[in-house]
Amino acid sequence: MEIKITLNKNLKPKPDENTLVFGQTFTNHMFVMDYNEENGWHNAQILPYGNIQLDPASMILHYGQEVFEGMKAYRSEQGNIMLFRPEKNFERLNTSNDRLCIPKLDEEFCLEALIKLLELDKDWVPHLPGTSLYIRPFIIATQKGLGVHPAKEYKFLIICCPVGSYYKEGLNPVKIYVEDEYVRAVKGGTGFIKSGGNYAASLKGQEKAEKMNYSQVLWLDGKERKYIEEVGAMNVFFKIDGKVVTPSLEGSILPGITRRSTIELLKSWNIPVEERKISIDELITAYNENKLEEAFGTGTAAVISPIGEFNYQNKVMVVNNNQIGELSQKLYDTLTGIQWGKLKDNFGWVKKLDF
Repeated sequence: MEIKITLNKNLKPKPDENTLVFGQTFTNHMFVMDYNEENGWHNAQILPYGNIQLDPASMILHYGQEVFEGMKAYRSEQGNIMLFRPEKNFERLNTSNDRLCIPKLDEEFCLEALIKLLELDKDWVPHLPGTSLYIRPFIIATQKGLGVHPAKEYKFLIICCPVGSYYKEGLNPVKIYVEDEYVRAVKGGTGFIKSGGNYAASLKGQEKAEKMNYSQVLWLDGKERKYIEEVGAMNVFFKIDGKVVTPSLEGSILPGITRRSTIELLKSWNIPVEERKISIDELITAYNENKLEEAFGTGTAAVISPIGEFNYQNKVMVVNNNQIGELSQKLYDTLTGIQWGKLKDNFGWVKKLDF
């Protein structure tokens, strides 16, 4: 499929790389593609970044049929622009599409479209250490009409924004509130995909956490409120008595690409790692027995985010004296080293762009 390109004649000034705020300033162009039953995915365009027009009866506004992804472009010290496992993001986007009855995309074409978009806005990939260009592909149901059924018309877009650290704390440990009243997802639902509804369901718990001065929520399973699932914007790992444990993927946890990469790194270092159910009671016991050595989250936005404190039912557990652990630091240094081209990529994860 040909991609029609309309250049933006009113280029915006790029923001100061020293003061980047996550998700607030967007590049000059965006990718847009439409779907209908007659033509399938068609009308692929790169356009000046701007508003899109929706009918008030568009089904996305009433039934929430929407999916999205999150990925990054990195600039190496040599000035090259690189992507980290982008094929996995588009593969996961199609998994989300399947769950929400959205027509699947051609993953190779999506990557081609993204690369063309990045070539146009390549100057927006920041240069300072720790910065990157966040990439947000997403699909919305645009068909006009009320009635609960899959839409027959969709719009796929990719927008980009230069970003610094996701958390204001940076790489310093974050404080996590363990939510035991509300739930984010259940097995059989949509917790394993990236859809806006999952995040809307998490807002009440996040609001509670922020009022208590906690950065994020650690969610428990929706059935028993017993087993640890994930943090609001990250998968979660614990180092307990020399072994790394992370909740297994059982249909209610997002299969994070950074999570997957972390597990592969740990195995390559011969560090014991288990994917299994882990209860909040097990975590408390490990803490009480001084076996909880480290805790950290993983995700595209934060990469590795050390956790320095948990609060569960007013029991405060301080991890590793609220300091980043040795393993968390090593994982962060290795992943970002590969992403920014400072370390050799022995896994074939990085796609270096030729412009």
